Amino acid sequence: MLTKGVSMSLISRRRFLTTAATAAGGVALGCSDRSILAPPRAQLIGDLLPDPATCGIEHVIVFMMENRSFDHFLGWLPGADGKQAGLTYFDAAGVPHSTFPLAPDFQGCGYGDPDHSYAGGRVEYNGGACDGWLRANDVFSIGYYRQEDLPFLGRAVPDWTSFDQYFCAILGPTFPNRIYQHAGQTDRIQNSLEISQLPTIWDRLAARGLQGRYYYADLPFLGLWGAKYLPIGRPIDAFYADCATGALPHVAFVDGSFLQELTGTGADDHPYGDVRAGEAMMNRIYAAVTHSPAWSGTVLVINFDEWGGFFDHVPPAVAPIPPADEAAGNVDGRRGFRTPTLLISPFARRARTSHVLYDHTSVLRMIEWRWGLDPLSVRDATANNLAHELHFNLIDPAPPPAYSVPDVVGAPCPVRPTDIVALAASRRGASRAHWGELGAIAQRYGWSA
Repeated sequence: MLTKGVSMSLISRRRFLTTAATAAGGVALGCSDRSILAPPRAQLIGDLLPDPATCGIEHVIVFMMENRSFDHFLGWLPGADGKQAGLTYFDAAGVPHSTFPLAPDFQGCGYGDPDHSYAGGRVEYNGGACDGWLRANDVFSIGYYRQEDLPFLGRAVPDWTSFDQYFCAILGPTFPNRIYQHAGQTDRIQNSLEISQLPTIWDRLAARGLQGRYYYADLPFLGLWGAKYLPIGRPIDAFYADCATGALPHVAFVDGSFLQELTGTGADDHPYGDVRAGEAMMNRIYAAVTHSPAWSGTVLVINFDEWGGFFDHVPPAVAPIPPADEAAGNVDGRRGFRTPTLLISPFARRARTSHVLYDHTSVLRMIEWRWGLDPLSVRDATANNLAHELHFNLIDPAPPPAYSVPDVVGAPCPVRPTDIVALAASRRGASRAHWGELGAIAQRYGWSA
């Protein structure tokens, strides 16, 4: 771990860009014939950033959804390195199956929740072949949604800055990746419930007298740190109110509902929630931010914690391994598969897909750059800064478009006595257990859940 006082000024720009180029090149030589796409994949960060104190960013908001891969959700995106139709994968018996559109099934209730564990991810990765999806899952994992199926992402992604080389931080499940988004490292590789002692971006902000807030719908993930961050917790209704008045903090993380995700009534895009409900949730966040009096100085990042076991054809590169990761058993430093990500701001380039390598620690790197904060680990210290995707010299940015997205609420999943649903029920039970237990822990430490 980097000690306090270590800054990115000690890491040469040459070394920083060489690391990014090497990682991007490794991706370009991955598990499929990508020779046509090799040049854009090697794209480097070229623009020097302005003085962060006068760059115009006053607020950074991060809204993290759940468990979808890039190809599964955005493989249709023109100009991006995406694949959907026409791929074939073999199951454990050697039977071939083709990728297929899931709609009009927007929930997948009849399938198993795809494996996105630390071990399962490595079965899917399969040494870089990225072909183990059906050795870890049923065919749900190779289904996909088209542009017309996604009323928010289908329009917002082509309008704003999107990314086809944005990976989750670790090839593992929800808790390690969400911990990474707060802490730039992880102290576990499973969804375990011990209280974390890792320092986070909230500590860095507090040390500088900067305001951070964590808004949540029904269960505070920051409860995993006990009562430490109780003072910055707010219900999600307070987020909408703060947007309406312009009273946003310097940094805000927003989480949707976790407790209903596997019954089919959640809106965070975790199976078996209706993805149209997730679309409506993202649009509510987007509308609140873009209509806020604080919009002119705001950067909104919408990302997904991890790939959820859904197929993606690009092998994730390795990253430096912080000591906490190594102690937890993350021995290979493998990032997780690509996830959908949007960068939305008056400073954001419109209708653009970035081909630069990023992950969750790149969001932290942007926050640290803006407010002069020390990095949390070697991961955020060496990450590509997401701020390089912003355009700070726009004279009169176009107003943000509004999207008409139906307000869908998912129906509870039916239960049928089949082997597939037995698998689904098993994974539903495990997920309910860790969210339910986290809720109990949070309440014990004084959180409202």
